[in-house]
Amino acid sequence: MLFQVRMDVHLPVDMPAHIANDIKAREKAYSQELQRSGKWRHIWRVVGEYANYSIFDVASHAELHDILTGLPLFPYMTISVTAMCRHPSSIRDDDF
Repeated sequence: MLFQVRMDVHLPVDMPAHIANDIKAREKAYSQELQRSGKWRHIWRVVGEYANYSIFDVASHAELHDILTGLPLFPYMTISVTAMCRHPSSIRDDDF
């Protein structure tokens, strides 16, 4: 199942830098592990914002929920999810 996910990050302005840096480092490691596994297929930064659009390829809604709530930055995010499916006019064979 493919999902487009927009994640907007809102770290508190008074969060100490060492705590923010630790959370960001854990977030990067977790996201890169998911990218290597193929579950997090794409990630794009939104220019000028602390936000991204990502494509996830997971087995179920529950798996996506578990992945998103496992993000170290999850408590500081606003997330919107859109279910996707292959377009019949697509020329890509790997768009499931």
